[in-house]
Amino acid sequence: MTAPVPGADSAPVSTLESVPETLPDDGLHPDALRPVRPAYGVASLADLLPSVSAVLGVPGAVDVLGLGARLDGVDKIAVLLVDGLGAYQLPLAAPHAPVLADLAAGGRGHAGTLTAGFPSTTPVSLVTLGAGVPPGAHGVLGFTVRRPDGRPLTHIMWGQDPDPSVWQPVPTRMELAAAAGVRVTVVSRPQFEGSGLSLAANRGGVYRGAADGSAVADGVLAALREADGPALVYGYHPDLDHFGHEDGVGSATWREAARGVDRLLDRVVHGLPPRSALLVVADHGQLNVPAESRRDMAAIPELRDGVVGVAGEPRVRYLYAADRARDDVLANWRGIFGDEASVLVREEAIEAGWFGPVPDGHADRIGDVVVICWGRAVAVASGWEPAKAGQLVAYHGSATAAEMTVPLLIAR
Repeated sequence: MTAPVPGADSAPVSTLESVPETLPDDGLHPDALRPVRPAYGVASLADLLPSVSAVLGVPGAVDVLGLGARLDGVDKIAVLLVDGLGAYQLPLAAPHAPVLADLAAGGRGHAGTLTAGFPSTTPVSLVTLGAGVPPGAHGVLGFTVRRPDGRPLTHIMWGQDPDPSVWQPVPTRMELAAAAGVRVTVVSRPQFEGSGLSLAANRGGVYRGAADGSAVADGVLAALREADGPALVYGYHPDLDHFGHEDGVGSATWREAARGVDRLLDRVVHGLPPRSALLVVADHGQLNVPAESRRDMAAIPELRDGVVGVAGEPRVRYLYAADRARDDVLANWRGIFGDEASVLVREEAIEAGWFGPVPDGHADRIGDVVVICWGRAVAVASGWEPAKAGQLVAYHGSATAAEMTVPLLIAR
């Protein structure tokens, strides 16, 4: 969030005292913390709906992922996004989710992986999937970004300001499919209908509100059954991500949410009508973050020096520097975080390809300084964002394998 930095006598109060001392085991091997680059144009979320569209006969769509061979004879495709179901969470969920375990083993058709875009966070991933282009092109470049006038925009709380069709100018793959005669349906929570994020990601589809997993299953199956020609159905289910954030990956509530995902999958997989298929993906994975891995701007004055605005989120922090203070901000953050983060200026992050190509009109949405946290480190910004943001158990957003690698599971 972009907020003025308090003076030395009114520094924000750290919220870290509320972090649980004991966290559930998220089951991650150290290999899951290695860096993974987004595979734009090869095997990323940006490549999924173009490939699906090609299978459905949409003119100009390219089957980058080679789905045609796996979906021969299919003309009705449901894409279900399970928020927070990273590929590295599948083994932890499997004992509680037998249908999901079967899908993950390739028992229903195919099991593979894709990468999320960067940052690996929900709004970026939803639009990357829906628009079928990397984040730099569609412009939804973080959980929170700064508008040209300096005000913050939190994408999950986005209404109609700014205009979604202007802020995210790329036609969605749903718009293009609908224009080509494909019947397109979006099945998601009722409260998301008409939001800026929904319009940026999914405009072009007929919206069906679905209040829980059972309703998502019913809505997806109904849309498939009602179509008398090519159909694309997109479903969204958020519960696993929610309980990961709140209680931790591997917690009792997370395991129950995994069972809920399995019930949803069971209904859809066993209810698929002829000539249809289900593709299960996610927007990111998650990892639990212990208290000792959290660095809070409120508690470390050097992290506040020269900073006039903060955006992004704890795993990928965007910093906006005062005039001529960028180099000092860069040095301070590098000194505090060391090898726990890559601290880059905006131009370095863009040139490194994290976002894909970024047009000039979108570049300012990225911070002057970009902090990519590694291992289990997070950069908390007490006083610049809601206290809850620094008190979660599990996080995502960075570019570790655990966060970036998402499943692509196919059921015929």
